Parts: sequence; structure tokens; C-alpha cells
Amino acid sequence: MKINLPTSLEPLSERALWRKHSLAGKTLLVSLIVIGTNVVANYALERGLRQIGVVESLSPAPYVRAFVHPWVAIGVIFMFAWLTTRLSLLSWADLTYVLPVTSFSYVISAVIGAVYLDEKVSVLHWLGISVITLGILLVVVTYPKTSGVESGS
Repeated sequence: MKINLPTSLEPLSERALWRKHSLAGKTLLVSLIVIGTNVVANYALERGLRQIGVVESLSPAPYVRAFVHPWVAIGVIFMFAWLTTRLSLLSWADLTYVLPVTSFSYVISAVIGAVYLDEKVSVLHWLGISVITLGILLVVVTYPKTSGVESGS
């Protein structure tokens, strides 16, 4: 007599286990790319716009000039790479995983801003950044997809 266990209690087959680990590895790699491209894009945009100055106009000309500035152009290219990789990541990982994990770019951007752009970061901001980091760590220890892969489907 064979006892049928509920799906959630059945051990994962080797194939399903491989897919689960493969998804976790792929998600980690693409998450790091999303984070890196966002940090580089934000740094480049900030550096370029500091050199350009304030852009406030109803005319498109100042914005076109801003886009052709080398640092801004690099920032735009990296923002495109960020968007592309983020779309890819969201196609297989849950939104509730992707958003918190990739928000680590905010932490790195704050450090880059303080170190390389001489921005003054208050103690309260550092406290907020620490809370963000703690939240990210709590999410990172979970699995990136809540349906499908765990049960081997």
C-alpha cells in the first residue's frame, strides 16, 4: 500500500532540486548585475549633471545638450542596461523578492555618494540605510519564487 504525501511534503526530485538551485544562482547573478548597473548609472548621471548645472526649461534644447554630455550618456546607457536586466529578473522571480533585494543599490549609491561625490550623509540617513540593509538581508535568505519551481512543476 502506497501512501500519497501532499505535494508540499514530497521530497524534491533531483531534477526539481537542480532547477531550484539553478534559479537561485541565476537570480543572484542577475540581481548583482541589476544592482551594479543601477549604481553606475546613478553615479554617472549625478556626476554629469553636476557638471552641466541646473536644467529647468520648457524647451527641449537643454535636455538634449544634457543627454550628449559624456557622463550623462554613460548614465543613460547603464540605466538602459539596468532596465533590461531588471525586466529579465522580474520575468522569473517574484516582485516581492526582486524589489527588496535590488534595493541594495540604494545602500551602495549612498556610500558612493558620500565617498566619491563628497555628499554629506547625516546620522539619521545612515540609520535609515542600516534599516534598509537589515530588510534586504531578511529577504535574501528566502527563495526568489513562491510557486512552480519548489514542487517541481
